[in-house]
Amino acid sequence: MSGKKGNKGGENISEIYEPEIVGRRSTFLSYPPEESGEREEGEKGEEIFESCQIKGVIFDCYQTLIEIETDEHSHETYETISKWLAYQGVVIKPEKLKDTYMLKVKERMDESPEIYPEVRVEEVFAEICRENAVWRINEKRLGVDTSRVFRAASIRKLLPFPQSIRLIEHCINIPKCIISNGQRVFSELELRYLGLYDYFDFVIFSSDVGYKKPDMRLFMTALKRMGLELQPKCVMSVGDSYENELLPARKLGMRAMQIEEAWEFYGLKK
Repeated sequence: MSGKKGNKGGENISEIYEPEIVGRRSTFLSYPPEESGEREEGEKGEEIFESCQIKGVIFDCYQTLIEIETDEHSHETYETISKWLAYQGVVIKPEKLKDTYMLKVKERMDESPEIYPEVRVEEVFAEICRENAVWRINEKRLGVDTSRVFRAASIRKLLPFPQSIRLIEHCINIPKCIISNGQRVFSELELRYLGLYDYFDFVIFSSDVGYKKPDMRLFMTALKRMGLELQPKCVMSVGDSYENELLPARKLGMRAMQIEEAWEFYGLKK
């Protein structure tokens, strides 16, 4: 991956998403009376809501809502894809497929003007398919399908956290969304078949915009879509990564909480 360059996150709100004004408001996630006092910076549960009740929640996806393990480097992953591609009119050995995929992703990352660049894997696989086709193919469609086979071949574990499902149900009546460093081409399907997608008003994937968290523009876009860009302190960010979910949210004036802290605070730990 290249060094830091280009536009800094937070300077401009992405134009890809139009604002979505949500009229619903609720008094969810208020701290119990015994927890409402001030705490020192850095203490567990430091995100005190003061006089502002939470009006929106932004969740991370993987390792927050979904427990996941993948192996995108194993020979077996690319051997499976290679065999499948042969039936689609694309002939490429597993070793070459792996090396070509990794190289093309790196090239796109290096060429991006973003500080935290993202690619669309379906575009990478479409290019590989075109270059190795032995008969006429629909490269765009095959790029999408190959991305999903790649995911299926590399996945080792994919389960929703039951504690997170219960946490979502606590805020069933307030605006909520997901911001994920993920690929919509297969991540949206995973959210759907695990029964999570319809809990949320919208989902933003890094592949949609070409940059990843911790770029603050992702959070600014979410605030704008929820109609809460002027009330960031009334929005909670929940995730597993301090760098990706907590720090950028706090820089924008939002509240933030580690997912395991949220489970524990609301009595949802195993």
